[in-house]
Amino acid sequence: MSRQMVRPGGRSARVQASVHTAVRELASEVGRDALTVPLVAQRAGVTPSTIYRRWGDLQELLSDVAVERLRPDTAPNDHGAMSSDLTAWAEQFLDEMASPAGRAYIRDALLGDPDGSNAGQCSAYAADQISLILTRAAERGEKTPEVEAVIDRIVAPMMYRILFRPDGLDAAYACRLVAEFLGRTGP
Repeated sequence: MSRQMVRPGGRSARVQASVHTAVRELASEVGRDALTVPLVAQRAGVTPSTIYRRWGDLQELLSDVAVERLRPDTAPNDHGAMSSDLTAWAEQFLDEMASPAGRAYIRDALLGDPDGSNAGQCSAYAADQISLILTRAAERGEKTPEVEAVIDRIVAPMMYRILFRPDGLDAAYACRLVAEFLGRTGP
């Protein structure tokens, strides 16, 4: 087991945090296309070899940063009913992912992901949030669908549209997906 795995709060975590911060700052200052490993390394206070050793190349670094940026900051709000919770979550998810920054993070997460682990992590973020919504609903005595059904009927269509047909996406689209899904699966 490597030392950095044993000490997640040690140097490895500090390097990751400083490099991620450098990527975000430089992307906003000079633009994403102007980023280079030496530029990021200089800003982060590490050597380029540190970045190459840990991330392999710039695309994998950008992918790692994107996955972290796609991680939800908070738990979904509890509005007292599954339909309200799912609708509010779907609206927020669509708003964040369909934004120019959200689409850029999605592209980066997938481009630097040779083994599919980043895609799986991003999917797990959504599944965890949906699971929390459904668990709360079940605890209130509501009949709930399976997490995968919500992903198939609500998340998947939104992601397809975000990636391939982004025009006309708005809160009404998210609301319609939830309403149609819940109409098919019951209360």
